[in-house]
Amino acid sequence: MAKYKVMVVGMGKRGKHHAAAFQANPNFEVVAICDISAEMLNSAAATLGLEQVVKGSDAAAIAARVKPDVFCFCTMPKLRCDMVKIAVDCGASLVAFEKPIGENFEEALKIKTLIEESGIRAVVSHQHRYGEHYRKVKEIAASGVLGRIQMVYATATGWMSHMMTHMIDYMSWYNDYAPVNWVMGQAAGKGKQYDNHPSPDYIGGFVQYANGVRGYVECGAGAPDQPEVAKWWGKNRIGIQGTEGFAEVLTNGGWRAVTRDGVQSGEGAMNYDADMPPYIQEMADWLNDGKVHECCFANAYAGFEVMMGIVRSAAFGGQAALPLQSGPDELQALFANLSDAPVIANPVNIQEYCN
Repeated sequence: MAKYKVMVVGMGKRGKHHAAAFQANPNFEVVAICDISAEMLNSAAATLGLEQVVKGSDAAAIAARVKPDVFCFCTMPKLRCDMVKIAVDCGASLVAFEKPIGENFEEALKIKTLIEESGIRAVVSHQHRYGEHYRKVKEIAASGVLGRIQMVYATATGWMSHMMTHMIDYMSWYNDYAPVNWVMGQAAGKGKQYDNHPSPDYIGGFVQYANGVRGYVECGAGAPDQPEVAKWWGKNRIGIQGTEGFAEVLTNGGWRAVTRDGVQSGEGAMNYDADMPPYIQEMADWLNDGKVHECCFANAYAGFEVMMGIVRSAAFGGQAALPLQSGPDELQALFANLSDAPVIANPVNIQEYCN
């Protein structure tokens, strides 16, 4: 069987991870790479052994020329809609891109419409789930040993646009992607307003799932330390609690559980070398056999809607009912309404948010 042709846009860290993983999978062949920086493009080509593929800075022109089966982009959030349109226009069968899916809900709606009207398959990189420690907690959650599920929760010291849809996606995964009825949120701090992943410094929210489970999520300066974890970006904790116990994962600190079967724990840490291959293989499975990818756009869209609902609540007050309706740019409204008072950071986060 012929290999699927892949084009990767953005040759930063994540773009190189994707290109290497595609090239290592026998179902795919990277035929083009793109970046607006010639230095980054040439460096990546040399590092990845892709000197002979099509290279350049104009993603639309290259895509029209090589007509990839898979169009993958790892660029900043502000470019999401434009890149998905390029994928659709060049006739790609699948588009893969980084989270979050956009900068506001209106943009997400446009992307959703592009995907649904074109029929293109779409995958969003919430790939932490392939870690053995994440999957162990899912196994426990699905086994019934926790009794009636009451709560899912997640905290991350990284800021919202980097981490919150990760946290929401894994919470919802542990809760079998039950629909969400409403959310409510609060936020503080404008220090990350002009970051390339614009975010409040700290944001937290309540999530009411339709199956009665309550979710709690927080990201940023006020998020708690996970002392068991040394790597700052790995201080993320996602868990599920029922009437007969709980199970939780730390991104760089393994997993632990207390159930009616006793106290359990195990190792595990986020590892791109281990997590990327199954993420890429599921794209081949979707293209070859029709098996929908675990990181499909539908799941990512649902999580992004939850995040934007929390932002709307923080910006305008009150609860936000889901599904969301069209409205103003939530993030800009939040920054307009936030106090100028500096965020109060937990000690572990002071260096990132208060310097």
